[in-house]
Amino acid sequence: MTRSQTRPAAMPPTSTSPGDLVALSARCSTKRDLRLLHGALLRRRRLLPAADAVAALAKLLRFAAVSPAGDLRQAAAMLSTHLPFITSASTHPAFFYNTLMRGLAASASPGDAIGLFAAMRRAGAAPDAFTFTFLLKSCSRCPSGRRLPSDLHAQAIRHGCLGELGAHAHVHNALLHAYACRASVDDACRVFEEIPARDVISFSGLLTAHLKASDLDAARLVFDQMPHQDVVSWTAMISAYAKACRPQEALALFDAMPMQPDEVTMVSIVSACTTLGDLATGERVRRHIDSLGFGWMVPLRNALMDMYAKCGCLPETRALFDRMMVRSLASWNTLISAYALHGDLDNTIAVFHQMLAEGNTVRPDGVTLLAVLMAYGYKGRVEEGRAMFNAMQRGDYGKVELTVEHYGCVVDMLGRAGKLEEAYQMIKRMPIPSNAVIWGALLGACRTHGDIDMAERTVQELRNLNPDEGGYYILLSDMYTSAGRIAEATEIRRAMNEKGVQKTTGRSTAFLPQL
Repeated sequence: MTRSQTRPAAMPPTSTSPGDLVALSARCSTKRDLRLLHGALLRRRRLLPAADAVAALAKLLRFAAVSPAGDLRQAAAMLSTHLPFITSASTHPAFFYNTLMRGLAASASPGDAIGLFAAMRRAGAAPDAFTFTFLLKSCSRCPSGRRLPSDLHAQAIRHGCLGELGAHAHVHNALLHAYACRASVDDACRVFEEIPARDVISFSGLLTAHLKASDLDAARLVFDQMPHQDVVSWTAMISAYAKACRPQEALALFDAMPMQPDEVTMVSIVSACTTLGDLATGERVRRHIDSLGFGWMVPLRNALMDMYAKCGCLPETRALFDRMMVRSLASWNTLISAYALHGDLDNTIAVFHQMLAEGNTVRPDGVTLLAVLMAYGYKGRVEEGRAMFNAMQRGDYGKVELTVEHYGCVVDMLGRAGKLEEAYQMIKRMPIPSNAVIWGALLGACRTHGDIDMAERTVQELRNLNPDEGGYYILLSDMYTSAGRIAEATEIRRAMNEKGVQKTTGRSTAFLPQL
């Protein structure tokens, strides 16, 4: 094999003519190729016809900005370096800005595309329809506090990029989707009505707007009117029903689905079965998952584990876990939480220690540690629970942010064990704000152990947090009555009547960790 044959396809040999750079740039496939070809272009650009230099630069910039093997930082540097040449030699400089905007819009920093647009306007380059398509995509992916779609909407109209032309259809759809992502239903509907030729993307955007606004009935009307429903729109509607705790409608829509579902659809259907507690339907769905060849997918396995756990089938939950070749953090948390919620401390701790032993792949997070703490609390294993919480505070399990739920779980554990003063002091020394739930857990423990003095202190804290909630007044009044202190009980009831304080319907002062 000759030396020239060992070179990468796009690597420019020293004998390459300037004209060959255009062809080689089209075959650029690695960052090394990009550096070599860009260096060659910098050295020989003046030897190339302007059109060829522009073409070579366009191809390299496209690879750097858009290709998964590219380099956005290098793309930005290239645009900055060649901007004077582009401005003078290219008849359409917007193409180069658009190429970088396209890459930024799909990146982890979509807001940078907005900044590039501002630089483009300062440079005097006129945007086109593609500019606004990429800008609106970046706007859709930005946090809601950043540039609003209405700002870009006005700019698109000003530059003639929204109208009856077919080239403007993708701008309409991008604008509709940007409003939809902000749940701006009225604006999305207005854009939808203005689209000259609506397609499946247009209807999908309007569907997304209603789903984002949690208006499932309006979304279903749009869904039923769609001229073509693809697997994405079916899945979006099914998922929305499942998340809104309308599992029967999710299952009915799934049964009517005319095409093969994807794994996202199946996760939503398993979730619907979990909400219903319908193990028989869940088993049928599992067989369907296996027939589709989706059974190996980690998110689906996790969803099935959660379904079996919440239907009380812990052996099947464990069997699914043990057969997994790859386990995510959610896999571990699902099994650990399942054992904890069923009061199986031994298996909770065993799986937790197994997770720690495999710590090079997955580390526990706040959900993991909350489940283990809860298991210790349910079994009254105060010393072990306290030791674990101290280890969490030291960071022995990694950088896990301790929340009010973690503190509340320990307070509940101490309260169950009758260590009310320790629980009280823990709440008072918390480095984060307390809430009515954690004080309510302590108040519930006071009732259990008949400690009226601590109950009075706790109610005072609850009054400061939520003076209009009457549940804790009633609980304290009942404690007074049980202790034969009728005068105090009567006084509390009288004060409640004078202030118009009532117990909120359906509220409980008991602490229940949410896993």
